[in-house]
Amino acid sequence: MNYTIMHKNIEVADVEINEPAVAIINIGTVHNPARVPLGVQSMKGGIDLNELNDWLRGRSIPASRAGIRDLYARLGRESTEHLILKCYALSLSDHYWIRPKGFEINWKDINFFQNDFSRDVGEILFGREPADRKNINLMSPDNTSIGWLKKKWIIIDGKRALVKCGNDPWKQEPYNEVIASAIMRRLGITHVPYVLMFDGGEPLGLCENFLTVETELVSAWKVFHSQIMRNTDSDFTHLLRCCDSLGIPDVRSEINKMLTLDFIIANEDRHYNNFGFVRNADTLEWIGFAPIFDCGTSLWHNSLDIGGQRRCQPFNENHEEQLKLVSDLGWFNAGALEGLEQEIAAIFSGSPVIDEARSGSIAEAVLKRAGYVLQRL
Repeated sequence: MNYTIMHKNIEVADVEINEPAVAIINIGTVHNPARVPLGVQSMKGGIDLNELNDWLRGRSIPASRAGIRDLYARLGRESTEHLILKCYALSLSDHYWIRPKGFEINWKDINFFQNDFSRDVGEILFGREPADRKNINLMSPDNTSIGWLKKKWIIIDGKRALVKCGNDPWKQEPYNEVIASAIMRRLGITHVPYVLMFDGGEPLGLCENFLTVETELVSAWKVFHSQIMRNTDSDFTHLLRCCDSLGIPDVRSEINKMLTLDFIIANEDRHYNNFGFVRNADTLEWIGFAPIFDCGTSLWHNSLDIGGQRRCQPFNENHEEQLKLVSDLGWFNAGALEGLEQEIAAIFSGSPVIDEARSGSIAEAVLKRAGYVLQRL
């Protein structure tokens, strides 16, 4: 079937999609080259078909998502790629979508930033029954949310918010998000605030969407692939060069803060889709580094070896080596962390499975790592 890739109401490119496989098999007219998704441009000019397919499939729920088997059972198929088409590939991260040829649809009437959406997919992923068992409504931003932890989008007082579960055995990730928020608040690092909520006794981390009808997120992965990498570049210097070429402001100073935070909390999952950059969706002007989000896979979340070495991403597998990439620590105020041990204890106190010994060991390890940062000043 023929579709047009849209950016809000602007036609970007015509494509032909093999629907059973959800694969773009042909690229037709490119209407607006400036609005082609970043990172899919061919190095010879135009659009790279393989990269465009990666972009489209990258909007689908990953097979590693917790709760995916329940969704497979409900859908009657071992794949979620087709869900992209059921919601026009709409997302709450950017303003791209795909419009079937011959359909007169306006972005303002269907986008999830301004319009209600179905909770059915999210409820199924959480092991619950949808509102109408026989008629599952698939018009949902949950169809295009990435990541392996169980999650769903909800609307609270008109605001879009993402809710995420923790993982066994301690279901610690929601608490970690709140602790990371507390550390960033104290250090003055721009971030997405998380709060704890409980549903049936299960801890959940909740954060409001920091994007709007005017702004969108472009992942570091897409920026990283916007240019050919030089043989003399490391991954780190290549990303900085890409940002500089695109005109994204204040990147180095914000990455300094992100890497410092990730060292302090022993974050294991800062991959290239776990941070990025915000731009104005109407003018395409770069606003800057996105508020830091998604810090749950940290604080030895699944380990008994509190304080032990953990692998990290994206520029080095060793936290100490990655910290060496931080070029300026003049902003780091160790005094702002006074009382953090008590705050961590208070946050973990709501957990039925994280005892005082584990909570205290985590707080001690965090302060020790903060002390290591202080020694580098």
